[in-house]
Amino acid sequence: MRHFTLHRDGVTIPVSRGGRGRPLVLCPGLSSTQADLHELAELLRRDYDVVTFDLRGHGLASAAERYSFEGFLGDLAAVMAEVGSAPVLVGYSLGADLALHHAAEHPGSVAELVLIDGANPVPEPFLTEADLPVFRAMWADMATEQEGRRGTPRQVLLTGPEILDLNLEIDDVRSRILDLYRRIDRPIRMIMSTSMAGDSGEDLAVRCNRNWRAGAERLVRERPDVAVSWLEADHGLVFTHAPEVARLVAGA
Repeated sequence: MRHFTLHRDGVTIPVSRGGRGRPLVLCPGLSSTQADLHELAELLRRDYDVVTFDLRGHGLASAAERYSFEGFLGDLAAVMAEVGSAPVLVGYSLGADLALHHAAEHPGSVAELVLIDGANPVPEPFLTEADLPVFRAMWADMATEQEGRRGTPRQVLLTGPEILDLNLEIDDVRSRILDLYRRIDRPIRMIMSTSMAGDSGEDLAVRCNRNWRAGAERLVRERPDVAVSWLEADHGLVFTHAPEVARLVAGA
């Protein structure tokens, strides 16, 4: 294993690299760190030379003055530039959106894309005006819970309002995401959860899960060559089902 740090835009980005085989970059999502993805990364290292890293404000990366989709996209670009040869690019959640955008904006920079429970062209926004109070409270609780992880490789420095603002931005980004898929000529595989919002049976979860599946089906109608695999899991599938996810990634 090799550990090193990149510097961009006033932020330090910790990177780890090790394994055997083709290069693979694993991009974490919002509120997840390379430490959280340790089990999946270790499984992938059996078949790939895996590069993991932390996004700004996550894990061992430094904080930023503000957080935005473009800022995170720049973090990924810095890591990709360090890797050099076109790797398999795997993204989880927000990381899937970042991976898709990077591949669309830098033709030839990736060998293939594996998008895990993200980059989904959902037909309806997730954050409706009526549901905002629920999500605002949820992310405030999450930020409070994260305070116990400060100073550890699993820390997340973003506040509840910052997480909410980012999710609103991601909703807007995904409203235009189909066009990016049309610009990519590399193999694309999606690994999706059947119960992205959980299986509580509550109206909000049911609507979110229905919207999630509809987005993937919409993409396949547009790009029949995109292979979609479904796991009986919620959005935490990379943590709860790491062996299954690793097998699907390797099978891509």
